[in-house]
Amino acid sequence: MRNFLRRIGVIATGTALLGGALSVSPAAADDIVDVQLLSITDFHGYLQPPTAGQGGSIPTGRGTSVTVGGAAYIATHLQRLRGDHPRSVTFATGDSFAGWPFEVDAFQDEPTIEVLNKLGVRFSAMGNHELDVSADFLVQHMEEGRCFGKVDVDSCFTDSTGRRFHGADFDFQSGNIVDARTGRPVVDPYRIEWFRSAGGKRIPVGFISTTVEGSVTNSTSFQPQLRALDQARTIQRYTKELKRRGVEAIVLNVHEGGSPTDPATAGYNACDSVFGPVFELAKKVPAEIDAIVTGDWHWRFNCMVPDPAGVPRPIVEAGNHGAVINEINLSLDPRTGDVLRDRTRSVNHAVTRDVAPDSAVQKIVDYWVARGARRFAEPLARQTGSFTRTPNAAGESTAADLYADVQYWNANRTRAGQADLALISARPAKGSNAVRGDLPFGKGSHPADADGRILFGESWNAYGYGNPVLTVGVRGRQLDAILEQQWQKQADGSVKFAPLAVSRNVSYSYDAARPVGDRVSPRDVVINGRPLDPARTYRVAALAYTVVGADGYGAFAGYTEPVRNGADHESFVEYLKTHKTISPAPLNRIRVKS
Repeated sequence: MRNFLRRIGVIATGTALLGGALSVSPAAADDIVDVQLLSITDFHGYLQPPTAGQGGSIPTGRGTSVTVGGAAYIATHLQRLRGDHPRSVTFATGDSFAGWPFEVDAFQDEPTIEVLNKLGVRFSAMGNHELDVSADFLVQHMEEGRCFGKVDVDSCFTDSTGRRFHGADFDFQSGNIVDARTGRPVVDPYRIEWFRSAGGKRIPVGFISTTVEGSVTNSTSFQPQLRALDQARTIQRYTKELKRRGVEAIVLNVHEGGSPTDPATAGYNACDSVFGPVFELAKKVPAEIDAIVTGDWHWRFNCMVPDPAGVPRPIVEAGNHGAVINEINLSLDPRTGDVLRDRTRSVNHAVTRDVAPDSAVQKIVDYWVARGARRFAEPLARQTGSFTRTPNAAGESTAADLYADVQYWNANRTRAGQADLALISARPAKGSNAVRGDLPFGKGSHPADADGRILFGESWNAYGYGNPVLTVGVRGRQLDAILEQQWQKQADGSVKFAPLAVSRNVSYSYDAARPVGDRVSPRDVVINGRPLDPARTYRVAALAYTVVGADGYGAFAGYTEPVRNGADHESFVEYLKTHKTISPAPLNRIRVKS
């Protein structure tokens, strides 16, 4: 790619490969309409400056790194980049909210929306994480500000100005995520922004958005009522529609990423040996697309890649967690509305912390951090003993058993989610572990804690990672195969034990002396007092991460009739509020045959 760009005469600005003077512009220089596009991606609610491990330190490409991120610093950098530019628009490329910092996660991600409103975001692509609750939640709550539950307890929290949450001052777009029943997009597929020339003419720029196709079957965003359409065909469709509407300048704002081959050392403006689905997608989308802004992979690159007609256009990704702002400058011919590609410039700007943080945004951040600390300290329930992840000889633990019971309770709160049993991976063969922490009886280090007291934040940290509990259908013989996958042969010939905890209405035994794959007999598995029937379909409640095979239990493949229940963190909070006092159960659900 680099050699090709050299051959066609593309010039570099800084370390980025950017468009050079390839042709004579048809418009006079003083008539050209210059438009500034500023974007961030995969913010994930990181209001506070992220740590190095969270992406708060990124390589410059010169053997050094720079400290970056933090909402108040983003605000300062945006103000400086905008300056007195007469035509500037700020947008996001998805996964803006649905983050992991406690101070946003515990308040329905409303703090993130307050910050994005303050930053002047005009619109956003819908990322996969925007579906972590539901499409209705995205539209009705996050966009429109509709409340649910008890105001200021469950949603519509009082913001830093003392007012109730009112939703985003911007819209989300995606053309390829549709209602599975109607086939209609759940949000608008594109947006048109208008910019006025010096002579007063209004010129449109269209922004088409699509979302990574695996979103509706990813673990956190698993949405069985939605369907993902092919991105390339979707983009082709809406490009034609925009052209029919007289829009000649078109930007693709797509939540679908890529990466340099060595992202750990590549500078944030590098374009060396890049790869990934967005570059494959770029080969299929029309040449009428003038720029491609992307996200999802959490990496940084700034490239100029020939479109299908051989004319260079930018393909960029601005990292994650507020580390980078991308700036693309488009020049429009006021007579035709076309982008003058030879004048296009793009650069990724590091959100350095060597500037003064914006005081207005810092006030918002400080407010939610303080409120998050108060919420963490809220008492939820009492416990009569410790719940620990320490396994017995059979691999069973009081913590994992509790979380399996929580999932069983979560699923059975609704008719649609009714489950015969629940499973949770206590120590998965791969991937993340939802059994994240213990709940000791003794007083912890937090000043609000006491013996036998469970704090809101303690429950949040102990179980889950923002995953929904699914109820799915599996045949009895398939369930037996899932249990057999607790033992997995490794490349070195050893056997890894990845125990599954079961809900209180299930028990089984296994023979560790038998070969891997034949350690659990169906007749030794008892569900609601009856032996496992290999031919029967059982409804199983498990985290989506487990169901989709992400933590190593591939025998779930072929599950039927998935139903999405509540998410792990929130459902555990509700479980504790409902049960008031909890006690460790005897470790007698799983037995090892002697």
